[in-house]
Amino acid sequence: MLGHSHATSGALAWSGAAALLPVTVLSYPALQDATGHIGTVELVLGVFLTAGAALLPDADHPKSSIAHVLGPVSYFLCVLISKLSGGHRRGTHSLLFVAVATYATWAGAHWIGRPFTLALVFFLLALAVRALHLCPPGDSFRTYGTVIVLAVSGTFVMDHYIADKPAWLPFCVGLGSLTHILGDCLTDRGCRLFWPLDTRVRFPIIERTGNKFETWVLSPLFVLGTMAVLWYCITQQP
Repeated sequence: MLGHSHATSGALAWSGAAALLPVTVLSYPALQDATGHIGTVELVLGVFLTAGAALLPDADHPKSSIAHVLGPVSYFLCVLISKLSGGHRRGTHSLLFVAVATYATWAGAHWIGRPFTLALVFFLLALAVRALHLCPPGDSFRTYGTVIVLAVSGTFVMDHYIADKPAWLPFCVGLGSLTHILGDCLTDRGCRLFWPLDTRVRFPIIERTGNKFETWVLSPLFVLGTMAVLWYCITQQP
């Protein structure tokens, strides 16, 4: 799937989870005694952060959206991750990666606190800006310069609303990563969900990445679904 489709599917997954699941699930294990549903501010913040997190598994691909989000820095990091993970759709496209990313987010927020949280918010916002085409196309300085400016601006805004250790942030990262992997399982190549085992899991609904069905049907449905769920959560839930 394309980066745009991954981002919009992540946004839909978060909004749906926030609408259906109680806070005890969204914030486990950091906040196990809460009741009710997540608040409106956290709901909206989570949409953008999960959209960005839905691109994280593609850190193993030097030609992916995440590889070019911050220019040469992100590109060389993705080259390194690609070598360490064994190539595209291997280590970072597994349930093990989802677990590691979720735990690493919790550990960083728990032990480092606000600096880690804001750094992660910046990076996830940068990914969302790139994937949702909110910046000029291409790989020039104008492109990733715009991404950086918008991500920094968004981080300053979120700084006023987000907690030092948001209990729901690990869920965002884990859900976004899982949504990406499951989306790639809809293609013919599938994913090695149980890596390092070599078994591929696939349900080939999408014949080719970027085809008309994905671009003109699937991705717009993700956007419309997200907007509908957000409207319901904000206007109908107590």
